[in-house]
Amino acid sequence: MSHADATIAAGRPQDAAVRDRTRLARRRVGRLLLLTPAVVWMTLFLLAPIAMIVYVSFWTQYTFKIVPVLTTKSWVFFFSSETYLSALWTTIRLWVIVLALTLVIGYPVALYIGMFIRNKTTQTIVLVACVVPFWTSFLIRVVAWRPMLGTEGAVNLILLHLGIIKQPIEALLFTELSVVIGMTQIYVVFMVGPIAFMLSRIDPSVIEAARDLGASWWRVLRTIILPLSMPGVVVGAVFVSVMVLGEFATPAELSGRKVNMLGNIIVEQVGSLKWAFASVVGVVLTVLMAVIVALLLRLADLRREL
Repeated sequence: MSHADATIAAGRPQDAAVRDRTRLARRRVGRLLLLTPAVVWMTLFLLAPIAMIVYVSFWTQYTFKIVPVLTTKSWVFFFSSETYLSALWTTIRLWVIVLALTLVIGYPVALYIGMFIRNKTTQTIVLVACVVPFWTSFLIRVVAWRPMLGTEGAVNLILLHLGIIKQPIEALLFTELSVVIGMTQIYVVFMVGPIAFMLSRIDPSVIEAARDLGASWWRVLRTIILPLSMPGVVVGAVFVSVMVLGEFATPAELSGRKVNMLGNIIVEQVGSLKWAFASVVGVVLTVLMAVIVALLLRLADLRREL
């Protein structure tokens, strides 16, 4: 082999390495270009607003204005006030109650839709029927509960007619119970949908095999159906949690402003032009949501299951 041929042969691996590096660099650039719109969007419309709210929460609040002088007075006021700590506790308590009720009510409905209705057209019709109430305004659906739960409302009249009660139940309206009833009815569909989707993906032959091997329906439910539907439960729980924690209209309309959640405090403070304190409550609510969602997402690997 001549000296020129040896030089060319030695240069070929180097050329291949250069081409590989160039190809990898192009892939990295392509990935960055694909990510750029999402990163810009998230930065402008999520991270920047949150950062601004955190920053404003440390501003000095006067009667009808705030000035960009950093202070912790609004934070100290929030965590030293029984009223606002009570609102925080009420928010957490109502979230737990509504989440539990939507799961208890929604899971059997989703089980029927996903496991016992195998015809896709029928499944679609039933799911559409579940979301029919959403064809009307959210506020209208909330206010519609007032004549239903009043002392002369439909619920009391039916119970009186059936002889179950002797006099109208006043606790059905303008109490925490009415708020729970309203939010449960409004948000249960967000629990039904994801669970029904996961249940519909379960292969019926798996359940048949378990039954052939002698497993009871309770064991099939506990060892097969529940674990396989857990991603749907987690997604539904996230949907319900975020919406319940941020509620303000339902407590205001159905409790007669007797039940205050953090969302109601924010609306009240913004209406009073107390932006710094409203920002404090907003940050607390955001952190609470983030912690709850993070804990829920640890219950199932959604990227693998979905």
